[in-house]
Amino acid sequence: MSFEHASVTKGLMLSLALTSIAVGIFDVKHYVHLQLVPHLSKHHQYWRLFSHHVACANSSDLFLAELLLYNIAIPIERTFGSVKYASFVLLATLLNTMFTFVVMLALRMSTYTEALLNYVPSGPTAIIFSIIHQYIRLVPEAYHFKIFGVSMSDKIWVYALATQVSISHLPATLILAVIGLLTGLLYRSELLQLKGWRIPHRLVRFAQTWIAPLLGESRSIRRTNRVLPEQRPSAESSSLLDETISTARTPRTVPRPTARPPVATETPGGETPPSDTEHPNQIGGGMVRQWMTELTGAARPSGTAQGTVRVPSDVEIQILTGMFPDVGRDVVLGVLQRSPNIEAAAETLLTSQRS
Repeated sequence: MSFEHASVTKGLMLSLALTSIAVGIFDVKHYVHLQLVPHLSKHHQYWRLFSHHVACANSSDLFLAELLLYNIAIPIERTFGSVKYASFVLLATLLNTMFTFVVMLALRMSTYTEALLNYVPSGPTAIIFSIIHQYIRLVPEAYHFKIFGVSMSDKIWVYALATQVSISHLPATLILAVIGLLTGLLYRSELLQLKGWRIPHRLVRFAQTWIAPLLGESRSIRRTNRVLPEQRPSAESSSLLDETISTARTPRTVPRPTARPPVATETPGGETPPSDTEHPNQIGGGMVRQWMTELTGAARPSGTAQGTVRVPSDVEIQILTGMFPDVGRDVVLGVLQRSPNIEAAAETLLTSQRS
């Protein structure tokens, strides 16, 4: 979860938190709640109809409101789009304010219900429940689970928070919750044709120019699609593996003799002696002697005595080369020389690759 493509929700949450903290610090909480008598009926403070939406009464109400907004408002804004979602929030605020005032007047007319909604605690309770109605209708269930045989979905946690908010200040918050749900239902219905209304384009440009930079970037960081490391060349991996598993001195490499062009020399009898190309056995013997020289001149561990280097067979070299195709042949040969058997050599190569 993040505020990606949810800049309006981010602004609402920040504004609600800042105003709630500010009214607590400056001790002006008595200006943000709504009361029919005497604030509206005698003092005519009608601005309280709107001011009671902008701040929460206490820290627990603020915490529950922020949790609900974070869980329900972000998916709704991503579904609607920021402009449509901002238009919906503005309409929900106006409708909830009007319906709250009408319900307060209607309940005041009866002597049995005049005390039900005379006092309305501060907080955007009705607006939150208007968003909850959209959440119920639009957001699907991600998974289901059972508790004591009762089947539930992942949305049960949102409903639990909403229930806690609706019963926090009875009976006022419960009536506000019902008003908010009815407002959300009215927005989705075709009765008043509210879904097609949008806030003016000038206000949108003003918010994008001056308010959006204050909220910060709301888009996520672009992530690469590459999940595997780059394949290293075999020569580089061979050198790194040799540095990892070798604890002896640097192996001594015997330079290969360069081929010399045959020099034609005449014998006293006038015959030219045969060149190396005419004696393949001699060349083959030289290659075998060179290979044995490299084997006997390879590096030995510090604990191995002179002359006790094990000469691996071709079968062992082929087996380890097949098991570790990314490891060079010279590295496999060196490991086999320093190991008592092929099992120990394989274990050494595995350990070096894991490290």
